[in-house]
Amino acid sequence: MAVVHRTTMTPGKLELLASWLPTRSWYQDPGAGSSPQPARAGGFRLDDPRGEVGIEFMAVSDGAGDRPVTYHVPLTYRGAPLDGAEHALIGTSEHGVLGRRWIYDGTHDPVLVERLYALVRGEAEPQAQSESDQPDPSVTGWYAETGHPGPVAVLGVSDGPETTDVPVQTPDGKLTLCVQRVLRPAPAQDDSGEQRPLGHVTAEWTLPDGTKARGRYAVVRA
Repeated sequence: MAVVHRTTMTPGKLELLASWLPTRSWYQDPGAGSSPQPARAGGFRLDDPRGEVGIEFMAVSDGAGDRPVTYHVPLTYRGAPLDGAEHALIGTSEHGVLGRRWIYDGTHDPVLVERLYALVRGEAEPQAQSESDQPDPSVTGWYAETGHPGPVAVLGVSDGPETTDVPVQTPDGKLTLCVQRVLRPAPAQDDSGEQRPLGHVTAEWTLPDGTKARGRYAVVRA
């Protein structure tokens, strides 16, 4: 199980995200020269079986505009740069216990992508965001298919207006992990008319008024 250290990070994650968020295609610009005002709104963690990479799925509320927006930002924390991922680097931070950490947009990190797919398939246990050795049963994965677990190869990453799509090669063929960037509460019934996904990850976050919302953080499509 990953250890959550009670220490400082300089600069902090929210400070780094305040500069990074406006550079994303899915950022809902409030206009009028407003700067992002990111605040923690929830999330969870997954363990790296090798114990080398920190993996966090963070919900971040931005109250800069008239209508607050909650974003989903998957993050990985590494003790050394990830080869070939300079474009995905959010920033570096000095951790009070672990020293310098390289913080990446996790959709570009193959370790996070593999563990996210494992979570969808029920092969990874979600962990509490801020507690060590504490599973988070509120985070659920669902998968409609049966198949062969195995390595996942990332084939590409593309940002859209509300999602980041990550095509992957699995032992059973090609799939796309669609990471939801703008979080929205899930309706009681899926009446959107869209093709039903092969799988999804559902979790909670906290709205600005303090109430809880629940929706999909990611879906899997053929």
